[in-house]
Amino acid sequence: NIGNSAVASSIEEEVEKMRWATKWGADTVMDLSTGKNIHATREWILRNSPVPIGTVPIYQALEKVGGKAEDLTWEIYRDTLIEQAEQGVDYFTVHAGVLLRFIPLTANRMTGIVSRGGSIMAKWCLAHHKESFLYTHWDDICDIMAAYDVSFSIGDGLRPGSIADANDQAQFGELEVQGELTKRAWAKGVQVMNEGPGHVPMHMIEENMAKQLEWCHEAPFYTLGPLTTDIAPGYDHITSGIGAAMIGWYGCAMLCYVTPKEHLGLPNKKDVKDGVITYKIAAHAADLAKGHPGAQYRDNALSKARFEFRWEDQFNLSLDPITARSFHDETLPQEGAKTAHFCSMCGPHFCSMKISEDVRKYAAEHGIAEEEALKKGMEEKSKEFVEKGAELYAKA
Repeated sequence: NIGNSAVASSIEEEVEKMRWATKWGADTVMDLSTGKNIHATREWILRNSPVPIGTVPIYQALEKVGGKAEDLTWEIYRDTLIEQAEQGVDYFTVHAGVLLRFIPLTANRMTGIVSRGGSIMAKWCLAHHKESFLYTHWDDICDIMAAYDVSFSIGDGLRPGSIADANDQAQFGELEVQGELTKRAWAKGVQVMNEGPGHVPMHMIEENMAKQLEWCHEAPFYTLGPLTTDIAPGYDHITSGIGAAMIGWYGCAMLCYVTPKEHLGLPNKKDVKDGVITYKIAAHAADLAKGHPGAQYRDNALSKARFEFRWEDQFNLSLDPITARSFHDETLPQEGAKTAHFCSMCGPHFCSMKISEDVRKYAAEHGIAEEEALKKGMEEKSKEFVEKGAELYAKA
């Protein structure tokens, strides 16, 4: 997720964030701009992006009515959909599952409605005391999507914004409606993925995946995290990366990154990179846990390079070669250190991998098994100790 806000960022900065995110491995990018020049910002992101771009059209529609949710109309929203589709947007997030009857269910929540799109539509529903026009015009929206070959990301406007609200009636009520909307979109020939939470403690994550698969007919699930605890502002890329790895293992199809700035401010380039790398780790860990064919090849290649002290290969096989190299060079910057059989953690005499390598070499030279080599080596050291006088402390 990138995009400007009413108080920060420019077109140039957002295009650079997109370029930066894809450099570090983002498979798709969402432009969530809510500030000025939304159309132009999206245009430049689309022109420069090598990956699919998604948007939340209700944000621009809201801008067109001066930020007043109650002034939104189906016609304004429809025209915004067409405008963005003609620009070449690949998928739209549409919060059509936020129904009038679900809104009172959020009244006793710890954090209410935390989705921007969800809160916009909830306010519109209450202002007019009508069902959301996104829901009542769903078939019309599907027709537009089909005409322009745009995919749905059916939004989770009632996702929990704290672990206290996880898996509640409002969240799961909307998820069931997402399943209904999924079948209707498929009937119109439109591709669908379903958005999911949010903030969910570890022991409640599997239930989200199981219900989504059942109620949404195994449509791809796409989650923001989920964040597994609420105590770590500034580190929510980590709290959410834990949940992302777990829900990916259970069957989630796409993970939406969270940056260290989540809940705190608009992310900068460093935050974008930290978020992307964290989620590449989570996705890969999930692939390993699921037994995905070929997932472990890179792990094995890097582990072999590590054991053989091929430092450059170890750096280059990592998700972030620049950081890996800089951490190594922080204490051992000399070029010779790139071929040394130790790092600054253990030094030349306490490296377990170097010791293992020496044992293997000794075993090969003496034509014996590694276990026997260890035993023989111990005997030799014992004999050497006795021959030198069996003194516990040697004189300097």
